[in-house]
Amino acid sequence: MSKINLACLIEDDPVHIYLSKRYLQSSGYIDNIQIYNNGKEAYDGLKLDWESKKTLPEIILLDLTMPVWDGWKFLDEFTKLPIEKQITIYILTSSINEADRQKASDYNAVKNYLVKPMTMQTLVELIERMED
Repeated sequence: MSKINLACLIEDDPVHIYLSKRYLQSSGYIDNIQIYNNGKEAYDGLKLDWESKKTLPEIILLDLTMPVWDGWKFLDEFTKLPIEKQITIYILTSSINEADRQKASDYNAVKNYLVKPMTMQTLVELIERMED
């Protein structure tokens, strides 16, 4: 398994940011972590990085329920960008709603739907499966 240069976490809850960041850092697979607090901030930042040819994340952990732009709005807009790089998106949410799970499967970019809280074991399994 190769290392991931950049992971992006789009999350507004400070507790989940803290936990996810700790897991990402201690996994041994992630070199750098980018954190955005809502979908609009993430979209603007990632679009700017893409336009200025900066490094884009290989993996995005996306919350669905956030202020300004929720995860759905982020997905709708981000997936319109003609980015050629493969970016793996995982929904990481507290929603256990089956309709949300189904809606997530409509996006080709979304690899999996995970209900919070994420565990270290879950994170490592996701990263190891990225190459499948």
